[in-house]
Amino acid sequence: MLVTGANGAGKTNLLESLHVGTQGFSPRTRADQLLVRLGAASARVALTGDRNGRLLALEVTLQQQEGKRAKLNGSLLRSADQLRSRVSTLVFTPDRLAVVKGGPAARRAYFDRTLARILPGRAQQPLEYAAAVGQRNAALRRVTAGASTRSAVAPWTEQVAALGAALVESRREAIALLAAGFTEHAGELGLPAAALDYTGEPPTAAALEARLERDLERGATGLGPHLDDITIRAGGRELRTLGSQGEQRLAVLSLLLAEAAFLAEQRGTPPLVLLDDVLSELDAARRRTLAERIRSVGQVIVTATGAESLPLEPAQLLEVTPGLVRMC
Repeated sequence: MLVTGANGAGKTNLLESLHVGTQGFSPRTRADQLLVRLGAASARVALTGDRNGRLLALEVTLQQQEGKRAKLNGSLLRSADQLRSRVSTLVFTPDRLAVVKGGPAARRAYFDRTLARILPGRAQQPLEYAAAVGQRNAALRRVTAGASTRSAVAPWTEQVAALGAALVESRREAIALLAAGFTEHAGELGLPAAALDYTGEPPTAAALEARLERDLERGATGLGPHLDDITIRAGGRELRTLGSQGEQRLAVLSLLLAEAAFLAEQRGTPPLVLLDDVLSELDAARRRTLAERIRSVGQVIVTATGAESLPLEPAQLLEVTPGLVRMC
């Protein structure tokens, strides 16, 4: 599906609403109050669709004073976050280039979200590890302030080591599951020999104890997967520092296509893929290659300022003007 419209007409808002309705949160902000129209008390996204021949009905309601509620096929969910485990949606927006060109924190966050989707049984590992690191850091600061003893740090050291080792293993497994697809799609889009490398080792209690003095001085844990990075390369070059913006864009798209293919095979149902302003910096050959690849992904919604941006005939064409979406 191709969504066209002038700049500022609301194309990105349309994709954002689809993401909110299927995942329970916006890909652009975690501040739910910003999703409610200025001056309004609430907002609502209601979607219906077909999944393997069965009706799928989703609803997310945002209220300024009462928070967020989500329903799946009419049943109220405990939290909107549960939508993520029921429906898969992948999104590309221009700010996703930070996955390649940004710092390690952006890549860790991206791959931890990917981990939660492709290894759902381990979705809580990043959160559990982050909580343990937070507790250890608090214990370190209490020791420095004279409000506690070093023995109080030891249990959290053990927790950080155990949870950190499990998280490193899961990250490596998730990256390994995507690596071949990433290399294949990147090669098709003109990024030869593309590869992903996880840089980091599982933390151990002994290693954490060995640097306890430094951690006490800093009041923070200086070893573990909260400091690791993922290197994204093509043609032997690290794309963060030696890749053009076009190459960085292709790398993010290749990651998305690899994950979409994996999820479709794993779950038997392809994810919804939202591509916002994805064609603007690609040459004609790469636009055609991308258009051909996304045809096989499942339901894909692409935004562009004009229909001529997509080199193939879309299955559906929508035109967005302020306040109105029209099927062409």
